[in-house]
Amino acid sequence: MDTRISPSRWRISQLEETLQRSGVQALLVPSSDPHLSEYLPERWQGRQWLSGFTGSMGTLVVTQQGAVLFADSRYWMQAEAELAGSGIALERIATGASTAHVDWLTAHLPSGSTVAVDGQVLGLGMAKLLESALQAKGVHLRTDIDPLDAIWPGRPGLPGQPVYEHAAPHATQPRRDKLAAVREAMASHQATHHFVSTVDDVAWITNLRGSDVPYNPVFLAHLLLDMTGGTLFIGEGKIDPALAAKLATDGLLLAPYAQAGAALAALRTQDTLLIDPKRVTLGVRAQVAPACTVREAINPSTLLKSRKSDAEAAFVRQAMAEDGAAMCEFYAGFEAALARGEPITELTVDEQLSAARARRTGFVGLSFSTIAGFNANGAMPHYRATEESHAVIDVKSGEGGLLLIDSGGQYLGGTTDITRVWPIGEVSPAMKRDYTLVLKGTLNLSRARFPRGTPGPYLDALARAPLWEQGIEFGHGTGHGVGYFLAVHEGPQSISKTQPEPHMAMEPGMITSIEPGVYRAGQWGVRIENLVLAVPATTAEGGAFGEFLEFETLTLCPIDTRCIARELMRADEIDWLNRYHATVRERLAPLLSGAALAWLTERTAAL
Repeated sequence: MDTRISPSRWRISQLEETLQRSGVQALLVPSSDPHLSEYLPERWQGRQWLSGFTGSMGTLVVTQQGAVLFADSRYWMQAEAELAGSGIALERIATGASTAHVDWLTAHLPSGSTVAVDGQVLGLGMAKLLESALQAKGVHLRTDIDPLDAIWPGRPGLPGQPVYEHAAPHATQPRRDKLAAVREAMASHQATHHFVSTVDDVAWITNLRGSDVPYNPVFLAHLLLDMTGGTLFIGEGKIDPALAAKLATDGLLLAPYAQAGAALAALRTQDTLLIDPKRVTLGVRAQVAPACTVREAINPSTLLKSRKSDAEAAFVRQAMAEDGAAMCEFYAGFEAALARGEPITELTVDEQLSAARARRTGFVGLSFSTIAGFNANGAMPHYRATEESHAVIDVKSGEGGLLLIDSGGQYLGGTTDITRVWPIGEVSPAMKRDYTLVLKGTLNLSRARFPRGTPGPYLDALARAPLWEQGIEFGHGTGHGVGYFLAVHEGPQSISKTQPEPHMAMEPGMITSIEPGVYRAGQWGVRIENLVLAVPATTAEGGAFGEFLEFETLTLCPIDTRCIARELMRADEIDWLNRYHATVRERLAPLLSGAALAWLTERTAAL
């Protein structure tokens, strides 16, 4: 077999042989690590290493006879291309939250079979669902092995990058105050201890940051708190003595990363442990001392960090201005290069936009890999250009169309995420129609007022309504929470077609994206994304019907008006867009000069 052509096919075959020797009929490989992270350290990128599929979400099932990858609509075209020649079948699922792989296993495995999955990376909630479904079919679940170790030569170890403190003034709340808030919530659950595994929660509670995974400034660690102190389980040498001493003054001691399980096993009969079943793995739960009482509830920090304080919101506004200025500088240069007839690639867009951000005050890194997709590539929501496969944008070639750019940055004072679409050469009426319908969806939700506590999924239809009216739909969520110099995708709120849960309630201080889209396979894609802050709204009823919220648009960057089909826009929508552009111009002009300032002025001219 020629492994130069398909290393995935060879790796899958090696794994199939391993399964046969161990008496396992199927292996489940989730996109996960012991912290249930979105972005994974190399050690736990087993699904990608096996299949060659590089999307951030997806589940691989390998049996003794073959393999199947389950991916949602954001990745269908990408998965088809990346799985070519691997022999792995693509199973298309509706959303990333789908449990279709569980149904597939129960349908394809006979009674008496064994399914294996590494319990250390399997979420507790998913483990309960999987075990129940398999037991009903007489299939055994084994969670005590990691078969990848046997076939993955040179498997990466734990990342060793140093951890640093997110310091004042950008860290607006001292660590001791955050610990006190978490302990207050622990007390409400009558818990004596609380175990936290999710890396953004650990980073938020401790006011620490790192670089153990791409794009998110987090580090691998577990945290076990009691009512007076706590232990941070982290790789040795990642925290220097000076920082360790500062942590100790707040009652936090350090212990080796691998000792977290032993600490859970040492809990006593009189102890009560609070864990979040959606944010710990089966492996963690299995190590808790049997005599210890366990209470399950959402991590208090997940709720606390989702509601940005006024001080944090002020820094986010500054970060948005820096980010907007970077984009103006990039776009001014980009359009000038096109006007000179210089060809530009999607890779060039990524490089130059990243360089513009790197010059801004407070910039730390990108918040995700830049998506720059021209025409058909823009129809793949999570497309990423590579040296081997990318489009060239050359107006001299006569090929016009739409360039979609989805990008973001990590700043000491906030996290950004923005999508804009720009016309290249001639833009067809059909492209303008799609663009305008998406814009109407973005504006429709941006202008919404709603009762405080409204579940985010209830707002989803507001952004989809202009598209639904024309029989158009998109397969991803409309909005996700965003962290404060943390994860670009943050819960618990979600504006999507997800089944609402109590913790998805919209509250003041939550930062959420608004990003409807249209994707025409093989043709073009449109997505217009802003980040918004939920703030109290003043209503004509003066609060007689309770508190209401509205959205403050945080993102500062022109929305291109050359692609708008004016006949589809109402006067009130044009008025909102004009007022938004006046704000963008006012906020960004002091940060720009020369060609970038001229570009900003032109692109924010009133309709």
